[in-house]
Amino acid sequence: MIDVFKGENMNLEIIKREEILKFAKDNFGTSPEYLWEKFPGYAVLRHKENSKWYGIIMKVTKSALGMQGKEEVDILDVKCEPLMIGSLLKNKGYLPAYHMNKEHWITILLDGSVSRDEVFDLLSLSFHLTSKK
Repeated sequence: MIDVFKGENMNLEIIKREEILKFAKDNFGTSPEYLWEKFPGYAVLRHKENSKWYGIIMKVTKSALGMQGKEEVDILDVKCEPLMIGSLLKNKGYLPAYHMNKEHWITILLDGSVSRDEVFDLLSLSFHLTSKK
């Protein structure tokens, strides 16, 4: 599982959206849905059996996330346990959820500040939290 108290990650390789989409396909059998014509790069991951979202990859400006800069960055929103969110937000690469419920969702920057294993662990957790009970 994820060690949320390990502190900042340094100099990690940037995880690409294609890797996340392949992980979702290989592990959960889901393909991305592109729901908005205005935002063709927004990839929604949802369960086949209940249609609930378990992730969304978006490209947004840093300023939209409350960060300095106008350049765009890929992010992944996932559902998470509320207590875990508070701990994750203390680490580099995690932000309050962008356009999702901030109590139950978190944004992960896909800029190399969060390890590939952590991204996949959180996506898996989100998949299980949103599956049928």
